Amino acid sequence: MLVVRLRTNTQAPEEMSTPPLPKRWLPTCGAVLAISSFLGVFFAAQMHFSSAAFGHPVSWGQAFYWALGDWYEWALLAPLILWLSLRFSFERGRWRMSLGVHFVAGVALSIVHLVLCGLAEQLQGWIEGNKVAFSASFQRLLTNRFHFNVAVYGLIVCAWHAWAYYRKYREREAQAVELAGQLAQAQLQALRMQLNPHFLFNTLHAVSSLMLKDVVAANQMITRLGELLRLTLETTDQQEVPLKQELEFLRHYLRIEQIRFGDRLALHMDVEPATLDARVPNLILQPLVENAIRYAIEPNTGPGRIEFSAVRNNGQLVLQVSDNGVGGRWPEPRDVKGTCVRREGIGLSNTRQRLSHLYGDKQKLELKQRDSGGLTVCISIPFLTKTELERAQGGT
Repeated sequence: MLVVRLRTNTQAPEEMSTPPLPKRWLPTCGAVLAISSFLGVFFAAQMHFSSAAFGHPVSWGQAFYWALGDWYEWALLAPLILWLSLRFSFERGRWRMSLGVHFVAGVALSIVHLVLCGLAEQLQGWIEGNKVAFSASFQRLLTNRFHFNVAVYGLIVCAWHAWAYYRKYREREAQAVELAGQLAQAQLQALRMQLNPHFLFNTLHAVSSLMLKDVVAANQMITRLGELLRLTLETTDQQEVPLKQELEFLRHYLRIEQIRFGDRLALHMDVEPATLDARVPNLILQPLVENAIRYAIEPNTGPGRIEFSAVRNNGQLVLQVSDNGVGGRWPEPRDVKGTCVRREGIGLSNTRQRLSHLYGDKQKLELKQRDSGGLTVCISIPFLTKTELERAQGGT
């Protein structure tokens, strides 16, 4: 006898990547231009204020011309420097060769930068009508700026390698998360594969027992078992399903059990309508109900009662399966210290492991003895519908 009652509840449901790293040169060049502009403005301000402090003021226009021109020249050389950094990285086994290449390139490009600075100074002199010999300008720049230029080249190379190592770290971190997810999925699938034969074995054992008493009922049970297995195969690749789908599976399972027990088996469902779309682990209720049937219905000759409830409480979905059995569930052997050791069968142990894999510390499974006799199994998991789950995953 199945009694299903849906609660009326006006409470509204609660609302519940790193961007890809640059893989093309165009975004990289844009970043180089932005950094060069920032450094140009920064050093222009430093030049303007420091020159005024020493009694040789430099106008803002002049400061911007020198500073921005200086860093934009480095921006022109940056693609070649970044290519060299990519081509000659400081990895194990090749760092000596890379160091030599970068030393030569640093000297050469520092001189090229000085030539560009000299040409910029020639342009300024031509505009102002104050011509300066290029050789004299270059010699002065070589004396004052060469070591600074080599240091700038080194900083650009180091910055590139720091970014490259950071990118590799993020990629490996993403791969580790993906592998961990695949491992968890494999473990969950293994638990599912362990649970299905266990359930099938118990059902076939019941069919075998019934064959000796009522062939027609046994045949009917086999037919319903086929329907149940079809439902199982349809969702074999799903770790989570809506609660309403899980309840449908549970009803098919209870149709089989009612052939065995008839009016001795009564199930009362008290389900809040708002919980029907909540995601629950696939095949999570059947082991709990099977456990209740085994200890509350099967050993007794009188009618037994199993109660199931589903409510939403502070963002958690709370599922409870209770029975009116005699109370105890398993043998309670004592260890060497006299402490009671309670054992769980495959169904409950499997359920506990699946909940831990899926929800970590956000889940809870408790077994409570009822004062009136029997046992209550209470599961608490995060309340998520399919829409809320997709929204939560999209926000990570």
